[in-house]
Amino acid sequence: MAKFEIIMPKLGESIIEATITRWVKNVGESVEEDDSLVEIATDKVDSEIPSPVEGKLVKTLFNEGDVVPVGTVIAWIEMDGEEGVKPADEGVKTDKAVKPENEIPVEEQKEESPEKITTDQENIADFSKSERFYSPLVKSMAKTENISLSELEKITGSGRDNRVTKSDVVAYLDQQKAGGAQIQASTPAKPASVAKSAPVVTSGEGDQVVEMDRMRKLIADHMVMSKQVSPHVTSFIDADVTHIVNWRNRVKDNFSKREGEKITFTPIFIHAAAQALREFPQINVSLDGYHIIYRKNINIGMATALPSGNLIVPVIRNADQKNLLGVVKTVNDLANRARINKLLPDEIQGGTFTITNFGSFDSLTGTPIINQPQVAILGLGAIRKQPSVIETPEGDLIGIRHIMILSLAYDHRIVDGALGGKYLKRMKELLEGFDPETQI
Repeated sequence: MAKFEIIMPKLGESIIEATITRWVKNVGESVEEDDSLVEIATDKVDSEIPSPVEGKLVKTLFNEGDVVPVGTVIAWIEMDGEEGVKPADEGVKTDKAVKPENEIPVEEQKEESPEKITTDQENIADFSKSERFYSPLVKSMAKTENISLSELEKITGSGRDNRVTKSDVVAYLDQQKAGGAQIQASTPAKPASVAKSAPVVTSGEGDQVVEMDRMRKLIADHMVMSKQVSPHVTSFIDADVTHIVNWRNRVKDNFSKREGEKITFTPIFIHAAAQALREFPQINVSLDGYHIIYRKNINIGMATALPSGNLIVPVIRNADQKNLLGVVKTVNDLANRARINKLLPDEIQGGTFTITNFGSFDSLTGTPIINQPQVAILGLGAIRKQPSVIETPEGDLIGIRHIMILSLAYDHRIVDGALGGKYLKRMKELLEGFDPETQI
């Protein structure tokens, strides 16, 4: 019987590890080719690893909840065939396993692999023994800097509910370099600007206490971090989108018959936002301390609500280089795959600006939180019919128009009110100046 190695795949350029959330197949179960073996999660997206071969799952090397580096063997599948171990990237290409001269025999691997994994990744595996929550970023930093779990447990976190943040780990490392052995509870690494932790909340009789799922924890930590990092300011403007509404109502049926999909308002607004960003590149930036990173590409993230109630932000890359039809196609594809958990990790990273649509839930407007490390996020309010003053050569008239409110939240460290206002004003001009004869 040949054994086939199942390896933690590369999930994206910046993904170095993933958490095993659930083994779909149990040891001893038969596996068909393309059957889902295990569900994994990163700080970007959840995914599944399918089996590239047919056989029987004979060993799993990690437990649910373990964090595993990319490229690590996580399981073995026994196949009919010649004895040997087949790597995941070669096993399906040949009937005979190529065995290097210095390869450890299968029998020895069975005994040594779990121990080696435990030794080489002790800090990662030990997180399962802690009752304290650590984000994937903190775990990764601990692994890179060889910080043991016992050391992390002694760091006083500056995040909500005393969670350890990136800045806490950096402060700990700085103190070590300066000669400090450990951070004691009496000398927390909490920045002076960070507010005190929330008070302890007790549940009453009849209350239901439910722990957040993994994605909601990540969202919560990311939102708190963003408010701590960026001084948020929000500006508002209203826009008359009557031309856009009338145009969409006129073309949507033919578009649906021709393309087999819907055309919504969101791609139109994303298309306009990309054009405005090209004119105001100072908003398409990130901050690294006192250094401004002007992004070459305009990659717009669109906040998408999931059936679970959580949120994910797939990214339309090079949005300014796409025509309206291209944006419509991309938006529909990403939104549909987001809702069925089929996004790739690379499709939810690299954004330089984000748009969130409050109007989807009939909200007039909102004050969104910046998606770090970006410096601005655009909120789209509901489109409503309102009485409006219409200026004509013959004088002003009152008419019924389709009006929406745009809100721009921005990082006041780099975007001042004037710049934020100019961007919103340009968005208003682009939307109100939409050509009702546009072809798509």
